[in-house]
Amino acid sequence: MLRVAVVGSGPSGVYTAQSLVEQRTVPGVRVDVLDRLPCPYGLVRYGVAPDHEKIKSLQNNLRTALELPGVTFLGNVAVGDGPGEVTPRRLLDLYHAVVYCVGAATDRRLGIPGEDLPGSFSATEFVSWYSAHPDAAPGGFALEARSAVVIGVGNVAVDVARVLARRADDLRPTDVPDAALAALAASRVREIHMVGRRGPAQARFTTKELRELGTLPGAWAHVRADEAALDPAWADPSALSAAARRNVEVLRGWAGRPDTDGLRRIRLRFFLRPVALLGDEAVRAVRFERTAPDGNGGVVGTGRFEEIEARLVLRSVGYRGVPIPGLPFDPERGTVPHDQGRVLRDGAPSPGEYVAGWIKRGPTGVIGTNRPCAKETVGSLLADARALLARRPAEDPLTALRAAGGDPVEWPGWLGIEAAEATLGRRLGRGTVKIPDWEGLLGAARSVESARPVEGTAVN
Repeated sequence: MLRVAVVGSGPSGVYTAQSLVEQRTVPGVRVDVLDRLPCPYGLVRYGVAPDHEKIKSLQNNLRTALELPGVTFLGNVAVGDGPGEVTPRRLLDLYHAVVYCVGAATDRRLGIPGEDLPGSFSATEFVSWYSAHPDAAPGGFALEARSAVVIGVGNVAVDVARVLARRADDLRPTDVPDAALAALAASRVREIHMVGRRGPAQARFTTKELRELGTLPGAWAHVRADEAALDPAWADPSALSAAARRNVEVLRGWAGRPDTDGLRRIRLRFFLRPVALLGDEAVRAVRFERTAPDGNGGVVGTGRFEEIEARLVLRSVGYRGVPIPGLPFDPERGTVPHDQGRVLRDGAPSPGEYVAGWIKRGPTGVIGTNRPCAKETVGSLLADARALLARRPAEDPLTALRAAGGDPVEWPGWLGIEAAEATLGRRLGRGTVKIPDWEGLLGAARSVESARPVEGTAVN
């Protein structure tokens, strides 16, 4: 029997597990899906905005895959070389093969002065807060600023701008944690500037996400026609891709909108490159340099500068993978070196080690892109199956993890978390409401587990 560990239970990890147990080349494959968190689904649970119910409903598809025969979920299992963590070398003792599907866990930095001033945050920190990620800072966001700047023009930037602009009552039916909902209800933010260094034709948001900004109750979205017109495609978008053309057409419709008093304003700005965050004890403004098209799809600086007042800055310029101790890592690309999913050590395939998802290819594509990515890796693993089966794993993985002081959360424990979140929502007079902290999540999981004594400490 081929035993495989898949590290990470987001879309790439779940699709990898599903491909392994549904294939017919190597019968009897068993897969343990490990996750550092006690909850599955990765960014579908902790990265999709709470008001995007259709995308969040993908959890139902992922659930079906995790409940397939031959698949076992083990949450609260961290991979690394720290206390209570299991090393990659140890995983190879316990399994014939290990597939790392750990995503891209941090944000790219701007690399400009003042980036770390109080009031400046990565978009991931803000998303983690309103998504109830248990690693989010317990203090959260006070949202006392009147003006906020979102640096970036991708879908994550649109998400955070939309959440800032939404009325709290519109978020009440969602699973946003109660403390975040209260903070958003008390928010004083009235001006939201979403800023990109290039033009509308190069923006990375999807048209559906963009249109939502223009239809938010109580909000007014606007683009400056003089800035947008710097883009050569503004006057005639016919040569653009279909997606870029739709974006430009939506933005053209916003250029002439009259201002409306009393609403939260979302101002899309283009051809502005951040050069510094200004302030002494906290951020007070962002300094931008005006850019201009260089004729090759990029931009050049013009030497002209502008400052936008902001006491809250959210940086959304892309994700980046982080190294796992014990695995090779390419710091330039933020990925694990590989050949068709086979991990490369010193240029040669490392027997039994594989990657899929963002840690394999970088933070590109949409959720569905993970399917063919996972299938390629699974194909490589199955081609290696005869050699992998020649080695017998030393111990039962779950027994070994517990013996090492870990406390894995099995599938019934996750179902206990789901039930506790539904109960919390009913108590608050809402729908399901997420539990936002480690103690609450692990307590809910343990409440439905068997009566075995809990030994050691949680692996987190």
